[in-house]
Amino acid sequence: MEKMGYQKNWNLDKIFLGGSKSNQFLDYIKRLEVLGRDLERCVKSYTTSLATNEAANLRKLVEYIGEIRVNLSQANSFITCLHSQNTKDQDAATLRGKVAQIESNFEKKLSKVKIILANTKQDVWESLIETKELEDYRFVLNEWRENTDKHFSDEEKNLISDLMADGYHAWGHFYNALVSSINVNVQVDGKEKNLSVGQAINLRSHPNEEVRKESHNALESIGEEKEELFAKILNHIAGFRLQVYKKSGVKSVLEAPLKDNRMKEETLNAMWSVISKYKKPFSNYLNRKAEMMGDSSMKAYNFWAPVTNSNQKIEYDEAAILITEHFSQFGTELEGFVKQAFHEAWIEAEDRANKSAVPFCAAFPLTGESRVFMTFGGTFLNVLTLVHELGHAFHNYAMKSVNGVNKRYPMSVAETASTFSEMIIFDAAMQKAKSKEDKLIILDEKLKCSVMNFMNIHSRFLFEQRFYEERKEGIVSSARLTQLMRDAIHEAYDESLEQPSTYSWVWTPHYYITQSPFYNFPYTFGYFFALGIFAKAKEKGNEFEKDYLNLLRDSGSMTVEDLVMKHLGEDITSEEFWEKGMEICVKDAEEFLKLTSLDDIE
Repeated sequence: MEKMGYQKNWNLDKIFLGGSKSNQFLDYIKRLEVLGRDLERCVKSYTTSLATNEAANLRKLVEYIGEIRVNLSQANSFITCLHSQNTKDQDAATLRGKVAQIESNFEKKLSKVKIILANTKQDVWESLIETKELEDYRFVLNEWRENTDKHFSDEEKNLISDLMADGYHAWGHFYNALVSSINVNVQVDGKEKNLSVGQAINLRSHPNEEVRKESHNALESIGEEKEELFAKILNHIAGFRLQVYKKSGVKSVLEAPLKDNRMKEETLNAMWSVISKYKKPFSNYLNRKAEMMGDSSMKAYNFWAPVTNSNQKIEYDEAAILITEHFSQFGTELEGFVKQAFHEAWIEAEDRANKSAVPFCAAFPLTGESRVFMTFGGTFLNVLTLVHELGHAFHNYAMKSVNGVNKRYPMSVAETASTFSEMIIFDAAMQKAKSKEDKLIILDEKLKCSVMNFMNIHSRFLFEQRFYEERKEGIVSSARLTQLMRDAIHEAYDESLEQPSTYSWVWTPHYYITQSPFYNFPYTFGYFFALGIFAKAKEKGNEFEKDYLNLLRDSGSMTVEDLVMKHLGEDITSEEFWEKGMEICVKDAEEFLKLTSLDDIE
C-alpha cells in the first residue's frame, strides 16, 4: 500500500472555524440558548400529567429534546477538544462555563418532563406508551418514568442542578486542569526531559527498564507530594454524590451506576465471580514474564514492557496503513469509515507538551463525524489506543441515523465497539505472525488487555466500592486512600504484582468523572461482550458487518441483557456466558506459557 503521509493534528475548523475564539461557535451558543427557551415554553404548555390523546404531542416533545441533546453534544465535544489539545487555553474554559449553564437549564426542563411522565396514571401511561407514535421511544420513555426521583421538590432539583454545574462538575474539571498542569522530570535516552503526565505514562512501555522505573517513581513521588489536594477533590465529589443518594433513598452505591449502565446486579455479580475464579492463569503469565526479565515477580513498572528486546518503532503513517488494511478484512463500511478518519484529519496524535493525558473519542452528531485524541509515541500500545478510540468513533458512525434520545448508550456498551476493534487487529496480526517472537509480542499485548480487565479494572472497582462505603462515615484521608488502593491491587492481582502504583488513585481520571460513577466495570463488560461478538464475526465473515451495525444501533434503546439476548442469544446473568469468554483468554495465557517454557529469549 502506498505511503500517504497522514496529518497528526486534527481538523477542528471544519466543525467551528476559529478555535476557542470562534465567532461561529459563539453564534452557535446563542442558538442553543434559543432552543432552550423554546423547550421551556413547550414544557409549560403541559399540565402535571398526560392524557390519553397526547401521544403525537409527546412524540414531538421527545424529538425536540433529542435535537437539543445532539446540539449540546456538538458543543461539549468541541470544547473538550479545544481544552485537550491545549490545557492552557483559558478561552476554552470560559466557553465550557457558558455551555454548562445552558446544559444545566436543559436538564431542569428535562426533569420536569420526566416528572410529568411519572405523575401520569398507570392506565393512561399503558395506553399512551403502546401507541404507534411512541413506538420508537418506548424504552427511553419508560426508563425516564421509572427512574424519576420523587424525593426532591422542583425547587430542590433546581438547586441541585445549579450546584452540580458550579460545584460538583467543577471539581471534575478542576481535577483535569490540575493533572494537565503537572510536569515531571525523567531521564530518557541520556537526557532529562520535562514531561506532562500523559507523556510520562507513555513511558511505561519504553524498552529501557531504568526509564520505565524512573517514570513510575516520578509519578509516585508527585502523587505523594500532591495527595492531600487530590484527596480533597475525590472526597468532595464522592460526598456530594452520597448526599444526593441519601436524599433519594438510594442505599447501595452501585444502584445508580447499574441503572446508568442498564444492567442488573446479577449480571455484574456473575461477571466478577467468573473473573475471581480465573486469576491463576494470569498470575502465571505475570510470573513467567517476570522470570523472562530476570525477576522473581512482576514489578508494576515492568508490566507494559515489551516481551522481547525488539526496539522496533511504529511510525504514525505505518500505523494508519496497518489499521486500514486490517479493518478492510472485516467489512467495507468499517474500511471506508477509517479511511475517512485518516484522510480528513479526525485524529490528534502529535506528541507534544500541554496536551491532556487522557485519550478519548468525541462525537459530533450534527456533522456525522468524530474526533480522536491521543499522544502517539510509536509503540504497539499506542496503535492499540488509536484502534480503541477509532472503535468508539465507528460506534458514533453507526448511530448517525438514530434519533437524539436513542443515541445515548450506556458505558457498558460504549466499550464494546472499541474492544472489538482491538480484537480485529490482534487476530489479523496473529495470523500474519511468522516467528515465535512475533507471536509472543502479540500474545503479550493480548494478555495485557486481559490483565487490565480482569485484574487492574477489578482493583479499581474494589477500591471505589470500599472508598464509597468509608466515605459515608466521613472524609477519607489521603493515607487511607493509598492503603485502600494497595489492598485492592493486592487482591485483584492475586498477590502477583510487586511495587504497585499505590498512587494510581491520583492518576486514574475515571474516579473523578462526575457524570459516571464506577467508570470501571463497564470496561470489563465491554471486553467480554466484544469477545462474544468477535466469535460470531469469525463464524459469519463479512456478512456479519450488517448485524454488527444493527447491534450498535440498538445499543441506545435496550438493556444490556436484552441486547445480548437479541444479537447473541445469550443470558448474561448466568456465569456460563462469562465462562465462554474467559476460555479464550485463558488459552492465550496457556499458549504464552507454552511458547516460553523452554525458550531463552534474548
